[in-house]
Formats: sequence, structure tokens, C-alpha cells
Amino acid sequence: MKYPYPKQVFFIVSNEFCERFSYYGMRTILSLYLVDILLFSKDDAKIIYHTFTMLVYFFPVFGAMLADSLLGKFRTILYVSIVYAIGNIILAMSACPPLNFPQVAFSMVGLLLIAIGSGGIKPCVSAFGGDQFKLPHQALQLAMFFSMFYFSINAGSLISTTVTPILREDVHCFGDDSCYSLAFGVPGVLMITSIVIFVLGKPLYFIRQPEGNMVIRVSKCISTALREKSKASQKKEHWLDHATDTHGKQLVEDVKGLLKVLVLYIPLPVFWALFDQQGTGWTFQARIMNGDIGFYTILPDQMQVINPLLILLFIPIFQYGVYPLFDKIGILKTPLQRLVTGGLMAAVSFIISACISLALEGEMPAQPMTGIGHFRIYNTLPFDCNMTFNAPQLNSTNTFIESMSFYENLNVEVDGEKNIPFNFTCGNDVLESTVTVREGEALSYFFPGFASSMRQFNDSNKKNDNNGYPAIRALVNDNRNNAGNIVVSYYNGRDSLQGNTSADDLEPVELKPDLYTIRVGDSEITEELRLGGVYVLIAVNTQGDTYDIKLQGITPPNTIHMLWQVPQYVIITAGEIMFSITGLEFSYSQAPISMKSVLQACWLLTTAFGNLLVIIIELIQSFEQESSKFFLYCGVMVLDMIIFAFMAMRYKYVDPHRDDQDSIIYDKNGGIDNKAFDKE
Repeated sequence: MKYPYPKQVFFIVSNEFCERFSYYGMRTILSLYLVDILLFSKDDAKIIYHTFTMLVYFFPVFGAMLADSLLGKFRTILYVSIVYAIGNIILAMSACPPLNFPQVAFSMVGLLLIAIGSGGIKPCVSAFGGDQFKLPHQALQLAMFFSMFYFSINAGSLISTTVTPILREDVHCFGDDSCYSLAFGVPGVLMITSIVIFVLGKPLYFIRQPEGNMVIRVSKCISTALREKSKASQKKEHWLDHATDTHGKQLVEDVKGLLKVLVLYIPLPVFWALFDQQGTGWTFQARIMNGDIGFYTILPDQMQVINPLLILLFIPIFQYGVYPLFDKIGILKTPLQRLVTGGLMAAVSFIISACISLALEGEMPAQPMTGIGHFRIYNTLPFDCNMTFNAPQLNSTNTFIESMSFYENLNVEVDGEKNIPFNFTCGNDVLESTVTVREGEALSYFFPGFASSMRQFNDSNKKNDNNGYPAIRALVNDNRNNAGNIVVSYYNGRDSLQGNTSADDLEPVELKPDLYTIRVGDSEITEELRLGGVYVLIAVNTQGDTYDIKLQGITPPNTIHMLWQVPQYVIITAGEIMFSITGLEFSYSQAPISMKSVLQACWLLTTAFGNLLVIIIELIQSFEQESSKFFLYCGVMVLDMIIFAFMAMRYKYVDPHRDDQDSIIYDKNGGIDNKAFDKE
């Protein structure tokens, strides 16, 4: 009998597209939101991000229990989707300044609800789609469904990873130069849309009633075996045999087969510890790189789009090109060999990212430290100056400083604090003064008026390694002693005011990289402020409200391009294909038929524990340099794969065609596991 293709699965595929758009769109900008808006440090933001991801992959265990034991798949998907959407709404509202919600508290609540919702949906949607097919008659149609399902996931991820950073960066709302509320709001709308689409298909769905959860049965079997073993005086061949009387021989044998595979899962979380840092460590790295490609500036969080794009390209390439080639030349023929190779590729990608970080750290300007102080003198006078420092450590240096330029010394040896006298001749004036150099600090001086003494302020040439934005400080010489009434304004290329400050305020202003018209009084200049640059604007009053204006670069902008990150993304994505998809195929082929759903839950838990590993490492490591952290993760990955390789060498494969095991796998409750998919 020929069965018609179940059209209701298109509701499920559309629902999955919207949900994945919502999840990946929100997660793409999450680390930057934590730093830019909630003002967490990069290390704290990384911990929060990976805690969230850990929960997303931990809650599927409970979602599966809820679906199989109490609510069924349809109601579980519906109810946790509502929780999910509420989390999206709360997160978007927390990013909306006019509402004045406690941002940190509301954001954390929103993220927790999203984690519950996403985790609860994860084990149910693909299996619910599989329930709509009559097997074995529609095996080919089921395979087509899984292909569409997987494509919808990556399409949703690809589009949202591209679009959401643009909404964050290019849209301005509520007086801010970004719009996180919209960037979070759009994924929220997509999540609500996914619920509507899912509910519309209800009249067409085949809905199975819950019949018990295998995860619970396995847990009870193991706990019974441990309890009975502790009380038993007679030793049995295997410790699980103590549960045979209570749970039956078949379940006990199946659990034995399950544990044989799960032992190999122990080293796997390390891969995900590296892989999921695309959204934290690699994104933060991109922030201190140059994204300019001429006609467009790549946003740091947009680099993550490379992964879903390459996944769509690599799956057929590996399936029909790479793997057949490996088989032909006799290398990497077994799943475990490919798993080891995938893990080592992740390590290689982190070597590349560590080398990029080393290059970036080499670009960082010298900072004052113990025993060393910095000082600068900005010539804000309308004429050149000659200065002579009367200090042995400066070798009584004679220094010429052009008008509207500066002198700096970044290597003054000092213990505590030292006053250095100097003479200077500026125009027809010959003056004497002193500069203070303080250990571990950068102090600078300028002339706020023509005949005034110099003014001291705390200076810094340090790049902003949180958001990478250029910083600019205005130093204005006004001979009318009217600095408090002079406004320095910064307009971008669209003539939109991006910031202004009083000439009396010496604090630097952070601006997005752009071409700016900078106005002081009736005068203006147009200059480009580039990512990573530190600038000083010098303005000297000539007459009335007219000023000579000059922009000086204190620290050069970023020069290492973001596209240097492409190789590490390519390598880790190839590693993902060899590690993740191969790992699922291996698990399904080696475990007993009744244990397929349990393995799906345990596979997701490897991602949860991988993110937990990141949290632990970030809490206990004390490296200041990002390159050291990347090398650490690389070393852990290599060591982990060496251990896994020894475990794999001892493993004896089970014939995947035993016991008439079909390519379409049923779980104990009649549901169908998704063999093609692991990227939720």
C-alpha cells in the first residue's frame, strides 16, 4: 500500500527553522551584550555564556522524560515553546532602556527560560516529525524529512547569524548607538511565529501517547544493580546482573551494551569545550581585529556565520568526496579514527587562534608597570617648543615638539613618584616647570591656555579589548578661559550626532569606527576613526570661535584582518563533521536498539559537560594573555584525544546489522530517533 507524504511535517520543519533562527540569532550577540550593555568583563561574560549553553544541553534530559512519561511530544513542545518565547520577550525587554528594568536580573531570568525552552524542545521535535511517517513503508520519505529538517536548522542559523549582528550594530534606538532590544526582539518574534506554525498543524498530526521514558528505566536499572550488589554476598559475572531479577535479562543486557559505548563518551566533552568558544573567545578576538573589506566592515559576531555556511557545503563534500577517498587509500576508515581526527583538527584550529592572538598581543602598546612610568606632553600652543629635561634617567634630553603634536616617554624608571624639572622655550617665552612621573601610571600634560601652566591628567594608550571601539580625547587650548562652555561634537558620515563632550572634560569618548566630522566652535575637521585606535584631538583657539584642529594617533588602529580567522573556522567545522556526525552514527550503530533515545540524551550531555569544562577552566586559570588560554585548550584537546585513541584501540566493534537492526531506528515508546541530526 502506498501512503501519501505526510504534509503536516512541513509545519514541523517551518517551526524548527523559526526556533533555530531565534536561538542562534540570540546566541550570536549574547557575549557582546554581556560585555557592552551589562558591563561584565570578558572572563565573566564567557562564564555566563557557557553556563547558558551548558543548561541548553542539560535540560533535554528532562524534556525527554517529560515527553515520554507525562505530556507526550506535542504538548511538551507546545508548553516549553511558550516558556521559551517568554524568555525571549523578557530578554528583549531587559535590553530596552526606557523600561528601566533591572537589566542583569531580567537578562539572567530570560536566559534561564530560553535554556529551559530550547533544551525541552531539543529531544522532541525530530522524533515528533518521525512519528508522522508509516514505517517501514515510508522509510525513504523519512530520510527526506530528516534532510529537510537538518537543512532548516542550518538555514535558520545561517540567516540569523548574518542578520542579527546587523540589527545590533546598524540600527540605533533609544539614544544608543546600538539596538540590542531589536536584535533580541526579532528572534523573540520568530519564536512566537514558530509556536503559531506548530499549533496550526495540530489537526493533521499523528500524536502518540506517552508510554514511559527509557532514560528513567536505565537509571532505575543501574541504581537497583548498585543497591543489590552492596547487599549481595555472592559475586556475579557483571555487576549489572544484580538487577536481572527486578528488571529482566533483556534490559540488563541492553544497559551493558549502552555502558560499553558511554565509556567512550567520557573524553568527548573536551571537543565541545573548544567548539563552543566560537561565540566567546573567537568573537572577542575578532573585536580587536580589522574588519574593513572596502565596501563593508565585517562585524565581529558575524564571523560565526562561517560555521553554518561551511556545514551546508561540507556535508555533501565529505559524504561523496572525502570519505570515499579515505576508503580508497585505506586511511581513517573506522568511526573512532575519524573521531580522533576531528578532535585533533579542533586542536589545530586553536593553535591558529593562539598564533593570531600572539600577533594581536604584539600590536598592543607598552603599558606602565612596576618600576616603570609613562608621561606625555601635548603641545597645545600655536607655536613649536624646545624642551630640556634635567634628569639623569632622561640623559638631559633636548626635545623639539611641533605645535599641535606631542612628546612621549614610555620607559621612565621610577620608584614610587618622581618630579622631573625641565626648561622649555615656546615662541618668545622661556619657562621652567616640572612633570611628575608615577610608577605604574601614565600621566600627561597640556596647556589649557596660552599663558597658563600645564594641566595634568591620567592618560592611557591602551586599546579597548572589550568592544575594540576607537577612543578619542579632546585637548582644547582656549585663551579666553572658557573651556567649560566649549563643546566638542562628533558626527558620523550620516551627519548623526554620536557623542559630545565639554572641552573641560578630559575623559576619552568611545565611538564606533566610522568617518567622523568633529566640530569645535565654528571649526570642524573630517577624520576616520578606526577599530582599535586611540586618538587625541588637539584644538587651538585662533580667534573668536575659530580653532585650528588636528587629530593625533596615540595608538595605531588594528591592522590584523578578521579574515585571518577563516582558516580556524574552516578547520574546526571540518573537525565538527568528522567528530559530531561520525560520533552519532557510531553511537547508533553500536548501541542496542532500545537504547537509542538514551544515547541521544547522553550525546547532548557531552556538549553540556564541555561547556562546564570551559567554566571550570576560566574560573581556575590565571592567564592574562588570550594566546595562553588558547594554547591551554589546545594542549588539553591533544591530551584528551591521545587518551581517547588508546580507548578506541581497545574497543571491539559490534555488527550494526545484528538482530535485524534496520537503518530506521525505533525507540521503546514507538518514537523515531533522528540519525542525521546533532546540531541542535
